[in-house]
Amino acid sequence: MRSFLAGVLTTLVALAVAAVVVVGTLPVADPAPATSSPSPAPSGAPASVAEGETWLSDVDLTSSTVLTSDGPLTDVRATGAGVRLTADGLRAQRLDLGAVLPFATAARQIGDVELYAAGNGRAGVRRTASILGRDLSVRATGTVRAVDGQLVIEPESVDLGGPGLVDTALSAAARRFVTIRHTVTGLPAGMRLTGVSVQQNGFRATLSGTDVVLTQ
Repeated sequence: MRSFLAGVLTTLVALAVAAVVVVGTLPVADPAPATSSPSPAPSGAPASVAEGETWLSDVDLTSSTVLTSDGPLTDVRATGAGVRLTADGLRAQRLDLGAVLPFATAARQIGDVELYAAGNGRAGVRRTASILGRDLSVRATGTVRAVDGQLVIEPESVDLGGPGLVDTALSAAARRFVTIRHTVTGLPAGMRLTGVSVQQNGFRATLSGTDVVLTQ
């Protein structure tokens, strides 16, 4: 995801610079006599930028699918403010990202787990675990929240696929194997998960950050 964020914002900056260059090469008619003083800089804009530096007040990007080394994302929208491209890298004063994190992408990041929509805004978790000396297939349904920047799935029910008495005896031990606390990988420094919900095709995630370092 970090490569995606850096890539899209670098592209936006490049397009903005290209537009300035193109406009600068177009023929310009003789200007009309000035009748007013120059417009002030936009609110929040820096007083000046260094040689070779580019500053964008706002950026906005949408994409149906983005492929990253951490797995694909879908239905992506990134908005940024105060984006600055310098010789030292790309930084954003504020960056907000909304995207669907497919279940397969999240499962790949977590490892050895299957995730799916369980209905009523719940997520399903399925994995094989060694519990009290037995290899068991554990299934659980739970609530999904963003807690301290992490994706958290808290089981409400646990199923070991066996008789009720066996389930009761082992479910407490099994619960920890299907309790998920996951930090979404690949985020730039300064970004964190702030909201999450379950959709049929994955987790709808909201991520935000200030003074975000995209590239160095």
